[in-house]
Amino acid sequence: MTPYLQMALNNAWANATFYAALGALPPGAFLAERPGFFPSLCRTLNHIYEVDLYYIDALEDGGQGRAVYQRDDVEDATALGLLQARADERLAQFCRSVTPDTLVEVRRTERRDGETEEEVGALLLHLFQHQIHHRGQAHVQLQDAGLAPPQLDDFHLVHGRAPTAEAYFRGAR
Repeated sequence: MTPYLQMALNNAWANATFYAALGALPPGAFLAERPGFFPSLCRTLNHIYEVDLYYIDALEDGGQGRAVYQRDDVEDATALGLLQARADERLAQFCRSVTPDTLVEVRRTERRDGETEEEVGALLLHLFQHQIHHRGQAHVQLQDAGLAPPQLDDFHLVHGRAPTAEAYFRGAR
């Protein structure tokens, strides 16, 4: 299994684990103002989702570009979690087919100031970093809501691997 697929599967597991924890939120807490770059769990998780859509579209040569941002926030955590899971599966499927040749292929990304060309490997690394960065912010927001955030870094090592991560790690998801 390539490190890219491992990171995609880790991302899917971390998102599923985090969204499962949101089930304990009291009514209104998902939309409530929280500390962070984005002012709520809802807005932070929608940002992760829409940026995932943007980069997955670029990786798949889908041609939607910045049009993926022309959407309303999903204000229901369960519904957003299902959409995120579909995006996570698309990313994992893409990473299952990655070869050394794929990693140096170029993809166009539409930016505010025009198009840019990036290598697939760089796009993947950036996307994984983006997800981890903002999921960490959501982690703090969940704690601010009064819930203990789930442990999200027990995926890659055999020692201490979360039991829920096993199927993801083996690529069964």
